Amino acid sequence: MSTQVSEEVREALHEGRPVVALESTLIAHGLPRPRNLAVAAELEESVRAGGAVPATIAVIDGTARIGLDGAALTRIAEDPSVRKLGHRDLAPALATGATGATTVSATAWLADAAGIRVFATGGLGGVHREWSETQDESADLRLLARVGITVVCAGVKSILDVPATLQRLETLGVTVVGYGTDRFPGFYLSSSGEPVDWTLRTPEEVAGVIRAQDGLGGPRAALVVANPVPPGEQLDPALHDRVLARGLAAAKEKGITGQAVTPFLLEYLMVHTEGASLEANLAAVRGNVRLAASIAGAYAAGAGPGRATGTGTGAGSGGAAAPGPGARDTGTHHPSAAGADGR
Repeated sequence: MSTQVSEEVREALHEGRPVVALESTLIAHGLPRPRNLAVAAELEESVRAGGAVPATIAVIDGTARIGLDGAALTRIAEDPSVRKLGHRDLAPALATGATGATTVSATAWLADAAGIRVFATGGLGGVHREWSETQDESADLRLLARVGITVVCAGVKSILDVPATLQRLETLGVTVVGYGTDRFPGFYLSSSGEPVDWTLRTPEEVAGVIRAQDGLGGPRAALVVANPVPPGEQLDPALHDRVLARGLAAAKEKGITGQAVTPFLLEYLMVHTEGASLEANLAAVRGNVRLAASIAGAYAAGAGPGRATGTGTGAGSGGAAAPGPGARDTGTHHPSAAGADGR
């Protein structure tokens, strides 16, 4: 595979210093110009302020780039022809010399291949509403079942079917923990209302779980750290629910289906909340980047394993996120996020 790791990232990985992967789709397709470039620089600086090295990932002229210089970052932000690349698009993009911004799935794949253990993003893709009719779900989910990376996110986009997404992640063997919360975040919202099985409260606790995963071996799968946007920076829940309901009705009326639904609803939310949804999105991303830098630092430092709380009922109910050696399971019970049957 044609891959170029920046000198800064390569040296940090070689020396065992903390590195945080960042996706580039937010820059190319998620934010308006010219704000997107300013935010990209801000997020990289936030990683540095947290003591880690940023590794923004993209494909430039057929080369997967792990860590972008200023010129590459500017190109991703300003060139309207930049494509959106999921992990399934990587081979064609590399073979044809394309330039594209990487989604969660492509970023996670490339970061994992480079040996990066922590990745910060906004929200994951998930199972779409009316899945029984459309069979539509994000490629993020299956990919996360194949890579040993820790993804710090604000849950999944609230326009999706959150309970079904959590069920799907459990089926795929992807461990989900709440950071400082026993409720799964709703991206724009601090809580989706859905419970999580495990709660971790410090970067050292998360690092302990990563090391426990290392020690367990076996099938590789991601660790999803669901970090809620602060309540004071979330989108007003009543406004969110009202606008989303109208957006779903508008999509149905216009006959919008399949992959076109998500971008339509995201745009509808931004317009009809007068930009408030975008600000909540950015607040979530900023918090995730800060936390990811702290987790990467704790993991690189080899800090003692933290204390995890949860049901402790085995891998089918979050047991894959067992505390590391010497950790204490407090036995705190969180109701299963996927229902009483554990599916």
